[in-house]
Amino acid sequence: EEFNRHAISIISLLNFAPTEVAMNNLLRENVNKSTIYVTGNTVFDALEFTSTIPSNNKELYEWLGNDRLVLLTAHRRENIGLDMENMFEAIKEIVVSNKNVKVIYPVHLNPAVRSLARKHLLHERIKLVEPLNVVDFHDLMRRSYVILTDSGGIQEEACALRKPVLVMRGTTERPEGITANVLKLVGTKKEDIVGFTNKLINNPSLYQSMANGSMPFGLPGASKKIIEIIKSDLK
Repeated sequence: EEFNRHAISIISLLNFAPTEVAMNNLLRENVNKSTIYVTGNTVFDALEFTSTIPSNNKELYEWLGNDRLVLLTAHRRENIGLDMENMFEAIKEIVVSNKNVKVIYPVHLNPAVRSLARKHLLHERIKLVEPLNVVDFHDLMRRSYVILTDSGGIQEEACALRKPVLVMRGTTERPEGITANVLKLVGTKKEDIVGFTNKLINNPSLYQSMANGSMPFGLPGASKKIIEIIKSDLK
């Protein structure tokens, strides 16, 4: 993905950066400054659009009831194996130790991931579901209390929705989220995932500090700006 992004930037006539930080990264790659426009983040526009479409999550919400939802995503190839086993065992311990918490996990199609999920995530308060379309998934994100993930783009979407994210990896390509305290790197060790998730669930001030952090990934309204820039460039 990063190679594709870099290769495309080299040949692009226009580069739309969501933030000043992103623009400076392009400048360090010797991208021509005259081709770079700071527009904000199209993630906001996508979330605004999907919020207008009814979701099909009624049965999931009936199962959830009034409990807090921990939304889980996990699929990274480098985590498959012992790290993912630790992640899944941590999830199970979280629901065991918090009676008002339930987990929904749209299970990735990778057979290795599915096998580990079926082995380690058997619990009455953990719901394994098939991958969701973007409307249903965004709706689940809005309903969630906290999100545990090893994914990338979800980190930005959750920040836009004011949902704390615990990143089950050793690094993230979105370090500005760590600086802004809207993301927390918890790694893949069971005790670290359980420990910080329980703190977040049971410490309202800690939760609010993450949920109400700054918006490090850009502001809304990017799509309209991009359209206007393209129209102007075509003249």
